[in-house]
Formats: sequence, structure tokens, C-alpha cells
Amino acid sequence: MSTMNLALAYSPAFLGLRFLLEVCALVCFGLWGWRRVPGRLRYLAVIAIPVAVAFAWGDFATAGDAARSGETTFDTPGPLRLLLELAVFGGAWAALRHSGMRRAAHWFLAVLVLYHLAAYDRVLWLLQH
Repeated sequence: MSTMNLALAYSPAFLGLRFLLEVCALVCFGLWGWRRVPGRLRYLAVIAIPVAVAFAWGDFATAGDAARSGETTFDTPGPLRLLLELAVFGGAWAALRHSGMRRAAHWFLAVLVLYHLAAYDRVLWLLQH
């Protein structure tokens, strides 16, 4: 068993939490589109914005990342992938705030910070690859 498989960030519980955070982030973008885009365009925005974020999220990855399949469409250096992840999660936080859901935004941010602190091993792995 490799050291990476023993790392906290790659445990099934943390991978499950990460998946939930990713889904929550996409929901936040959809919610923002629904609340902030006027008229009938909101129906398009509630679908298009999360789909666009999900494509960027899924296509730009670091090869060999055990928190994902390890495969990628566009091999992205680890530090750049970390910035992308922080941008997506930070954007979701901003979307919640901009949608008028400040309390939810605070809780989401708190969970994100705690998750990334606890998953320091993956953060370090991304910074080194």
C-alpha cells in the first residue's frame, strides 16, 4: 500500500466529504444564477453556470491525483489545479453571499477551511506536482 493511500485526504470519509463539497459548490452557482439573473434567462443560468464550472473542474486536473480517477483531459500542474479548486470553492462561497445567504456562506467557508486544513497532505501533494 502506498503512502498516498494512507493519507487522510484520500480516506473514503474525506473523499465523500470532498464530493459533497463539490456538489454543494455547483448548487451554489446554480442558486446564484437563479437569484441574480433576471427573467427567463434564469432558467438557462441555473443549468449553464454549474455545467460550465463542472466541465472546468473535471477537465483540468493533475495526472495521478488519487482524489480523482488519476486521469485528466488537460494535464494541469498541481499548484494551478489547487488554484482552480480554491477559485471554484471561493466562487461558490461568493455566490452564496451575493445571493443573500450570508449565514450559509459563513458555514460553507468554515467547512471548506477545516476540510483543507485537515487535507493538508493532498494540498502538499498538489503543490509538489
